[in-house]
Amino acid sequence: MSGDHDENRDNDGIRGTAPGTAPVPLSVLDLVTVGAGHTATEAVRTAVGIARTAERRGFHRYWVAEHHSMPGVASSSPAVLLAHLAAHTDRIRLGSGGVMLPNHAPLVIAEQFGTLEAMAPGRVDLGLGRAPGTDGATAAALRRTERLHEGADEFPQQLAELTRFLDDDFPDGHPYGRIHAVPGPVQATSPGGVQSAHRPPLWLLGSSGFSAQLAGRLGLPFAFAHHFSAANTIPALDLYRDSFRPSAVLDEPYALIGVAALAAEDEKEARRQILTGALSMIRLRTGRPGLVPSPEEAAAYAFSEMERDFVDSWLCNIVYGTPDAVRGGLDDLAKRTGADELMITANAHSGAARLRSYELIADAYGLPGA
Repeated sequence: MSGDHDENRDNDGIRGTAPGTAPVPLSVLDLVTVGAGHTATEAVRTAVGIARTAERRGFHRYWVAEHHSMPGVASSSPAVLLAHLAAHTDRIRLGSGGVMLPNHAPLVIAEQFGTLEAMAPGRVDLGLGRAPGTDGATAAALRRTERLHEGADEFPQQLAELTRFLDDDFPDGHPYGRIHAVPGPVQATSPGGVQSAHRPPLWLLGSSGFSAQLAGRLGLPFAFAHHFSAANTIPALDLYRDSFRPSAVLDEPYALIGVAALAAEDEKEARRQILTGALSMIRLRTGRPGLVPSPEEAAAYAFSEMERDFVDSWLCNIVYGTPDAVRGGLDDLAKRTGADELMITANAHSGAARLRSYELIADAYGLPGA
């Protein structure tokens, strides 16, 4: 995206500008991870530190992801976290990467993000996913129903309902026509109303083709989870671009990809740090979720042959090493995928290692605020 679009890239709240020597805008995805020996309070403090670092160094946005029943992930309530982060930042865009729409009533999400928009006007994103963000039993507890498959199938209808609440434009005669999401546009049309009619831009998130195609058909921005579905990245982005229809939101496709990346002073230390995330994922996928293990625990762990194969496969999708190596890996990924934005998530046990990684990546691209 260039030429006439450059001056107004961020006017729509979606498109950003590549900082320093970065090939595309850089952003942050945070799971607010909790390492062994640390508390959720410390994890939230680290999240604030990362958000403020990202703002200072010129990253475009900072998102948190909804997950449930995972001891090592403290981001079960994105709206609550974002309210806290809004109070500790001034400029960076804040959003959900994402809110799992089938887990919630659309009206509740519209109210939550309308409130966030009132707290941080013009810098809130609403990213939406159709997965539960957890296991089936937890999803059933969240939704108070066992009909989980139907919830995913109803995603387009839920999305349409949420959009109507955000825009306050249900047609005459609709059962929800007299219901308003507040804060929201209705306040601008009420007698004496001065409330801004602006509302958070919607993003669709995905790890397969369903949301890619839906985002394209609706002319919405799309975020793909490359960090855990790398084999599907290019097919999904191609499907998004091929399906895209210009809308009032976007005149051309805009896609970001989530990228697992971690920089350290040397490659050995970077691998030592990311091995903790690999062990954490092994435990999660074998029904033993827990806190993110320390580097010492991960180094001492006796991986089975099958687990070692998993680790090797897992590490292939992570960009890690020295700052120069990470910069090269991110540059290559942006070129191969044609992504309009890279959203970096750091996998490590300690908040200090994650914060340091973002600083080193910023330094590698010559971002301001060092």
